[in-house]
Amino acid sequence: MKRHAVGTVSEQVVGGVKVYRDLSVSGLIQEALARKEGTLSSTGALQVTTGAITGRSPKDRYIVHEPSVERDIDWGTVNQPMSAEHFDRLYRKAQEYMSGIERFEWSGYAGTDPDYQIPVHVITEYAWHSLFAQQLFIRQAKRDALRDLQGFTIIDLPGLKADPAEDGTRSSTFICISLEKRIVLIGGTEYAGEMKKSMFSVLNYLLPHQGVLPMHCSANVGVQGDVALFFGLSGTGKTTLSADPKRALIGDDEHGWSNSGVFNFEGGCYAKCAGLEEEKEPQIWRAVRFGAILENVVLDPETRVADYDDLSLTENTRAAYPVEYIEGTLIPGIAGHPNVIIFLTADAFGILPPIAKLTKEQALYHFLSGYTSKLAGTERGVTAPEATFSACFGAPFLPLHPTVYASMLGDKLDRHQSRVYLVNTGWSGGPYGVGRRMNLSYTRAIVSDALSGEMEQASFTPDPVFGFLCPDAVTGVPSELLQPRNTWQNAEEYDAKAKELAARFIANFEKYGEAGESLLSGGPRRS
Repeated sequence: MKRHAVGTVSEQVVGGVKVYRDLSVSGLIQEALARKEGTLSSTGALQVTTGAITGRSPKDRYIVHEPSVERDIDWGTVNQPMSAEHFDRLYRKAQEYMSGIERFEWSGYAGTDPDYQIPVHVITEYAWHSLFAQQLFIRQAKRDALRDLQGFTIIDLPGLKADPAEDGTRSSTFICISLEKRIVLIGGTEYAGEMKKSMFSVLNYLLPHQGVLPMHCSANVGVQGDVALFFGLSGTGKTTLSADPKRALIGDDEHGWSNSGVFNFEGGCYAKCAGLEEEKEPQIWRAVRFGAILENVVLDPETRVADYDDLSLTENTRAAYPVEYIEGTLIPGIAGHPNVIIFLTADAFGILPPIAKLTKEQALYHFLSGYTSKLAGTERGVTAPEATFSACFGAPFLPLHPTVYASMLGDKLDRHQSRVYLVNTGWSGGPYGVGRRMNLSYTRAIVSDALSGEMEQASFTPDPVFGFLCPDAVTGVPSELLQPRNTWQNAEEYDAKAKELAARFIANFEKYGEAGESLLSGGPRRS
C-alpha cells in the first residue's frame, strides 16, 4: 500500500533556514539517512537510537496551570503544574531555537472517528521524529470537515535544554502541555514516544467532556463483529495479544469508547520488541519493514540484521509502524461496542491467576487499582520489574481524577453488558527471580477461550483472598496453573504473599476515600 503525507510537499526557506513540510515517508527516511540520524536494517526499517533517555520521563512532564483548566485537573505528582510564565519563557526559547535550525513540519490528526478527530500539527528537529509522528498519528481525514476545528501543535526539539533555575523544571528535559494555548512543548529528550503520549493526555482531558471514554488499551474485532479491549500498561501484552491472526486489529494502544462504539486514536503501532521472534509474534515481525522505525534495537554491524535479544541499549526497544502493516487490520479503526474487556497485569509477585472473571464491582475496583509491574526500561530509572498501581491502567496520562473515567466505564458496562476478565501475563510459581513468566501460548489459549464465550460454560472457584472467580479448566492450559497456589513449592509462603499483596491493594485504594466506598466490595477480603 502506497503511503502519502497529507497536504502538499514543500521545502521553504524561513528566516534563512530550510523548513520541510509534509515530506513523504521515503523523503523523511532519505533526510534521516543523509543527516546520519539512523541507518537501514536488513528489512528496510530505519534504525535509530535515542541517547541516554530511552523511555518516558514522567517526572519531567507538566500541565500548564491556566484559568480555564485549573479546576478540572487532578493536580499532583502525575499532573505537575507549570506556571504560565515559565511556559511562555520556554515557548520563547523554542521559537528562538527554531529560528536557527532546519526543521520538519507535518499535519495529521488524532482519532479515526470523524466526529471526534483533532488536527495535530507537528514541528520536529529530527527527520525521524517527523516520520514517527506520521506513522503514529492519522494520515488521512476529511480535511474540509475539520478545517474549522482548532487543533494542537507539538513542538519537539531534542536539542533544546531547559534551565531548571529559570524555567521551573526539574531537569533539562521537559514535556509541557498547555491545554489553553493548545501547544505541547518537548525538549531535552530524543525519545519519540513523548509526542504520542502527550497527545494521549490531551485526548484524556478533552474527550470525557464529549461523553467519550478515553482508554489505554488495544482492541481487535472478530469475524462476527465481536469487539475485545485489552487494557494494560506498557509491556503487559496489549500489542502482542491484540495482534491475533484470527481477528482484525483496531489498534494497539489508545482508543475511545463513544455512544457509537470503539475507535482508534492512532494510525500506527509502537510495539515493544525485546525478544521478538517470528514464530511467537509473526504479525509484528513482518511489520518491521521499510517505513517502520526500530528504536534502540541493536543491528549486526555487517549484515544489519536486528538482534532483538541484545538489550544493551535498553530493555525498552521499540518498533513503530503504520497500523496497516499488520495484516488484516480494520481500516479505519472504528468498530462497535466491546463484548469482552480484559485487564492485563504483569504480576511480579506471582500471586494473581492467569485469568479471573470479574463482576462489575470487581471490574471497577481493579480498573481504579490498575495493578501491574513496571517493566525494565519503560521509564527512566526502572531497571527491574516494580510492583505498582496505575489508575485505569494509565495513570501517567490522566489529567482528570481517575474516578471520572471509572464512572464512565461503569455506565458503559451497565449499558452494554460487556464481560470483564483479569489476565495475568506476569509470573507464576513464585515472584520475579524465582517463578517464571507466563507462557505466551497459555495466555493466548486463555484469551481465546474468554473471547469465544467458551469460558462462560466452565465451572469456577472463588479466590479465597481476592474473591474473583477462577476457571477450573481451560483447553490447552495445565489445570494447576489456573490456581496459582498450586504452582508454588511452598503453599504457606504463597498464602502469606497473597495476603501481603491484598494489603497493598487495600492501602492503595484508601486514597479514593468516599469516592471509592461503594467499590470496596469488589476488592480483596479484609482479614
